[in-house]
Amino acid sequence: IILAALAGMIAGAMSMAAGEYVSVSSQEDTEKADLLREKRELEEMPEVELRELAKIYERRGVSKETALKVATELTEHDALAAHAHDELGINEITQAKPLQAAFASFGSFALGALLPFAVSLLAPIKQMVYFQYGFSIIFLMILGAISAKTGGSKIGIAVLRICFWGTVAMGITALIGHLFGV
Repeated sequence: IILAALAGMIAGAMSMAAGEYVSVSSQEDTEKADLLREKRELEEMPEVELRELAKIYERRGVSKETALKVATELTEHDALAAHAHDELGINEITQAKPLQAAFASFGSFALGALLPFAVSLLAPIKQMVYFQYGFSIIFLMILGAISAKTGGSKIGIAVLRICFWGTVAMGITALIGHLFGV
């Protein structure tokens, strides 16, 4: 049971990391393609791109004259960075970082899995299923509350959502195990 729990923890963490890496790498590819397209457009039609940038500032409530002045100054400073930030929504903070995302997912999964793993070390074998389910729901409630508090959202809704979906996931897993006689 302990080896299965450890293997599940490692496999789950690796799976989450790999999935996150692939997903964020796709996002990074899209960002790179958008930046290349934007760079080409800036080279081929700089006036159109300048007006496009100015329009963005106008839609934010800046007067037409001020918008054109800001767009001109930012274009003179670093046209691609201005368009990346204000047109594409890409900046140093939001830029896709696949390895960072993969390590974060691995660590989060592994840390979260340590709690049920500890239960597998301490709970009596005959009641293991009940201990795992009960403590997993308690752990989900705690993690949901921490997550909601950190994010500034309503704790009750977050706890209900994570407990519901956690129970659904455990139920489906148990059903599959039952169907295969495990």
